[in-house]
Amino acid sequence: MKKFSESVTKSILTGVQPSGVITLGNYVGAIRQMAKMQEEYLSYIFVVDMHAITVPKDPKELHQNIRSLVALFIACGIDPEKNFIFLQSENEYHANISWLLECNTSFGELSRMTQFKDKSKKNVNFKAGLFTYPILMAADILAYDVDYVPVGIDQKQHVELARNIALHFNKTYGDTFKLPDVYITESQTKIMDLISPDKKMSKSSDNEKGIIKMLDKPDVIRKKIMGATTDSECLIKYDPLNKPGISNLINIATALSQYSIHDIENMFEGKNYGDFKRFVAEIVVQELSVIQEKYYQLIDSPELDKILDENIDIVRKIAKDKFLLMKKRMGMYR
Repeated sequence: MKKFSESVTKSILTGVQPSGVITLGNYVGAIRQMAKMQEEYLSYIFVVDMHAITVPKDPKELHQNIRSLVALFIACGIDPEKNFIFLQSENEYHANISWLLECNTSFGELSRMTQFKDKSKKNVNFKAGLFTYPILMAADILAYDVDYVPVGIDQKQHVELARNIALHFNKTYGDTFKLPDVYITESQTKIMDLISPDKKMSKSSDNEKGIIKMLDKPDVIRKKIMGATTDSECLIKYDPLNKPGISNLINIATALSQYSIHDIENMFEGKNYGDFKRFVAEIVVQELSVIQEKYYQLIDSPELDKILDENIDIVRKIAKDKFLLMKKRMGMYR
């Protein structure tokens, strides 16, 4: 039984690809925001494993990444009793809805999608799914009549496409879909790369020393932070423009503790960078150790499967009802 607050009147939907890597930056900038949203919205959170296969994936690795992502979400505070957590591929109505939407979407609209342009340039032998997956994304969204879709600024175009597709369908066949609004997710604290602090910490970084993965072992975390780029000034002060490395470490410490920037500047006045880095490392290790303990309890447990089984039954019915309504509106009934 879901434990949604009586004050919850709006819904939100978040889909995440099972890439196999979740960084500290993802945790601070996105996952903790999702945990906060579960108190304010009726929340759908799902693993977009069908989107993941628009480029070739090793089956065993993909399977492992899917389970790992769900376990990590829950370990990070995504409450199964306050969210509908499920796998996209286990709800066949996403694909069914997508096909009906494909037949109502112009080629021109899809060809203008910027992410397709970027990815297709890098791979001339791209699969058809890379071109059509924005419609599957629209199906993901429109199936549940959600109010908001939280996305980064680079994904805004996909939600706008979903709105356009829904608007066209509604005008053609009658009122069928709610038009979703974009919810731009911009964390106040951006975690930057440890080696190149002028860039965001990203799982696609060329240098693994610059990123902290959520499942990195404590000694690995300590080593990465001790090797973080700083400067030669030996002054622990928050100044992102002139001291990006030190400022990034301060951001990490404040994001994962009760300390403010002012607190840290006072605590480490006159102290060296080594002491400061050890301080930051222990804050990170303490935070991630708790998450990792929960993760390893979940990853191979029947509890994880039970959560997914209970949720898929609920969301499948919702999406099925939407699919049947679409079919009827389009004349596909006996």
